[in-house]
Amino acid sequence: MNKPHIVILGAGYGGMMAAAKMQKMIHPNEATITLVNKHDYHYQTTWLHENAAGTLHHDRSKIDIKEVIDRNRIKLILDEVVSIKREEKRVKFKNRDLYYDILIVSLGFEPATYGIPGLSEFAYSIKDINSARLIRERVEYNFALYTNEKKSKDGRLNIVIGGGGLTGVEFAGELINHIPTICKEYDIEKNLVKVFLLEGKDCVLSGYDESAVQYAMNSLQSRGVEIINDAVVKACTEDGIIYEKAGSEYKILSKSVIWTAGTKANSIVERLNLSMDHGRVKVRNDLRSIEDDSIYLIGDCSLHYDQNGNVLPSTAQIAMQQGEFIARNINAKIKGKEMTDFLPDISGMITSLGKDDGIAEIFNRILFGWKAAVLKRFADNWYLFKLGGIQLLMKKGKFNIFH
Repeated sequence: MNKPHIVILGAGYGGMMAAAKMQKMIHPNEATITLVNKHDYHYQTTWLHENAAGTLHHDRSKIDIKEVIDRNRIKLILDEVVSIKREEKRVKFKNRDLYYDILIVSLGFEPATYGIPGLSEFAYSIKDINSARLIRERVEYNFALYTNEKKSKDGRLNIVIGGGGLTGVEFAGELINHIPTICKEYDIEKNLVKVFLLEGKDCVLSGYDESAVQYAMNSLQSRGVEIINDAVVKACTEDGIIYEKAGSEYKILSKSVIWTAGTKANSIVERLNLSMDHGRVKVRNDLRSIEDDSIYLIGDCSLHYDQNGNVLPSTAQIAMQQGEFIARNINAKIKGKEMTDFLPDISGMITSLGKDDGIAEIFNRILFGWKAAVLKRFADNWYLFKLGGIQLLMKKGKFNIFH
């Protein structure tokens, strides 16, 4: 094919890995590559729960894109996607239009509120750096108000987390560890603070081994998190959340409701008129959309199945593998070689429970406590090394064994 223009939308795990690998494989004489992102930084999504809880400064989670991308090989544009015109092979941004021959869509996720009244208006979600910072500031704002209000204190110190999946559990574990520090700063007795974790199913961390789930629940509950399973959220209001359990309706007063119970593909992707399911776009085995050969979708935008016919989880691990795979496949296509199918390599699952605690299922083994916590840091550091080599690892890596 003639020298194509490859446009990568989004510098998340998949988009960044695709760009980092393509700049090494594809010579500028073979293709023009453009990476477009809203900000000049990439961020560690798997650290956002720490940013939101206040245990890790948000600047630690940021990675300057220019530290990873060779500007002589890849053009970086800071802009925001407005729409994608498939019939014209054109992407409309706020400040320009770009035409593409190959489009890689890695625009990330948006919270799925499932039509529950009030969630969009009154709940907060851990979506990116700025939303994580907003949650931290919201919690501290309510603590500060509590010490200054003469009345109307109901629910000011109640924090409700909606969703007992990976993000909700990790945030709960990190937050409950940080509560004593916040209480000390604002002269509040720790026992006045209540953290609730609501889960619609009969247990948190669906998909984990039963022993790991039980360990996680015991760990959180022993530190003060109240876990309410089989809780179906009915509405969110300005002063709390309403849920149903066993046929009865309950309300928890709260000024800090954090919703972590679901995600869907970016709304830009939803408007592409491509086949979708589970809130994501169906793709072929080579990660191209079913209807359009020129569009690849990865990460939270992509719906792909493993060898057993199960939907692949939209995790950082999978997005990284997809980005690297697409780089190899596009390189093969440009050089006239045969393209291959994506075969995910899921080595396991790791969940942080805060501080020196966690659970992990890896290589058919289950790890608890500090061993899982160390493994989590190793996985985070391995990603940094794969993305930017030893220099990025030394700058952004986590080398303390415990917090």
